[in-house]
Order: sequence, then C-alpha cells, then structure tokens
Amino acid sequence: MVEMRYEAPESLDAAVAMLTDAGDAARVLAGGTDLLVQLRADMVHPGVVVDIKNIPEVRAISEEADGFRVGAAVTGAELGEHAAMCKAWPGVVEATELIGSTQIQGRATMGGNLCNGSPAADSVPALIAAGAVASIIGPNGQRDVPVEEIIVGPGKTSLGKGELVVSFKFPKRSGHSGDAYLRFIPRTEMDIAVVGVGVNITLGDDGVCQAARVALGAVAATPLLVADAAAALIGSTLDDGALEKLAAAASAACKPIDDKRGTIEFRTKVAGVLARRSALIALERAKEGR
Repeated sequence: MVEMRYEAPESLDAAVAMLTDAGDAARVLAGGTDLLVQLRADMVHPGVVVDIKNIPEVRAISEEADGFRVGAAVTGAELGEHAAMCKAWPGVVEATELIGSTQIQGRATMGGNLCNGSPAADSVPALIAAGAVASIIGPNGQRDVPVEEIIVGPGKTSLGKGELVVSFKFPKRSGHSGDAYLRFIPRTEMDIAVVGVGVNITLGDDGVCQAARVALGAVAATPLLVADAAAALIGSTLDDGALEKLAAAASAACKPIDDKRGTIEFRTKVAGVLARRSALIALERAKEGR
C-alpha cells in the first residue's frame, strides 16, 4: 500500500512549494468530488494530497472594475448564492450547479471540474463560452491562460509541475449580453453530459449580434471553442437562417466517439440542436439586459 500524506496549506506559496516538492506524486484537492471517488476506486495513488480550501485567494468571489473574479475552490452552492454572478453570468452558474446533487454542490468547484480534465465536464463549455481566463500560479510565478487551453486530452491538462489554478476572471458585461448552457443526459439529473453546449452573445442597441462565443463539451477529446459557430451569429439578429448556420457549424465541429451513452450520429445531431436552443436562451437574456 502506498503511503499518502494529507496537507492543508494556508497560502499559495506554501501550496506551490508542497506541489513542487512532491512532483508527479502530488494531487490537488479543491472540492474532492472527483479525487475522492478516484481514491476509493483505487484509480489514483498520490503520495501527497494538497487541500487548497484554507487558502483565501481560492475561496473568494469579487466584483472588480473589469469583471468578476471567482476562486477556483468556490463551491457550486456558494456560486449559486452570489446574486451578482447569477445576474451577470447565469449560464456559468447554471452549468456549475449541474455538477452532482445538492449535497455534492456543497463541495464541487469549477477549478476541480476543469482540472479533472474530463471532456464532458459541465462547467467547462460555459467557462469557455464566457471567455473566462484562469489565473495559474506555480514555481515560476503567475500566468493567465484562457480556459480553452487548459484541457489537452482526457484527464490531461496543460498545467506544469507545481502549478495550480487560483481563480477565474470573467470579463465585464455590456447591458445587452447573455449566456446559456444546456446539456443532454440519459437521466433527468446527476449524469454525465452526452453533449453540452455553452453560448455567450452580446447585442448592439439595434439588436444585431456584435460578439459571440460557442463551446461544446463531450463531443471530442477536449472541450471545443467553435469559431465558425460564433461567426454564424455575429452580424445577425439570431434569425432562423443564422440559427441554422449555427447548428450546422456546431455539428460539423464534433469529433465524438461511439459508446454506450451515445452514438457518433446522435451526439453530432444533438450538438446542433442544443446550440440553437442555448443561443435562443442567451438571446432572451441579452434582450432583458441580464
């Protein structure tokens, strides 16, 4: 049996030092909703588990002049209780609240959901669509990385040895912006996404889409930022023609696998359907000034 040490540092510097010293033997614990399951299933055997929940920077939500900053270890329950984030980024909050049950929401975090590296992680397409940027700290200092560049394969991230995600920065919203996240699952709740789609749009005063981001989950080895899908919306009022182009671009970007939860054909079709539905929800929110 491999001996495992548990550490709970109270500063970023201490956490980075522990992770650096342990190297590949270290695992970060944010909420633990993935890591603890993997430990119980004997899937991972870390020499050191570094619990970051005692570090103030990873536990805070703050509204800044140029947007919001959300700590990587803020729980889904805490995010859902933050009125300003719910108003500014309802799609991000809804996606995060889809992670597990009510009980799980008291522990699950966006940071953990991202760094677990699952292509089907619910919060990740919403984060990518939002244009969220991860603040990462490590032995070589701090760096900012767009969320779409973090997951590089199933269970794999671009984080280096000793690095951890501290927080996510969300840009300041205009008065006519909206986002949404939808997923398809076989059951009514608490299941892994077969397809997930995040859409984020900004309208001009004339109702024409000025900016858009569209992200897909569970349809490729990594979550996808789909530029062609966003381009289908920009310059339109999200009329039927634009939505058809959006759906086609979303489906064309898919590179899914066949498994017991969904076929390639099914996932490809559903990606287009959910992209259209998510865009319409984002549109209504943008019109409401949310």
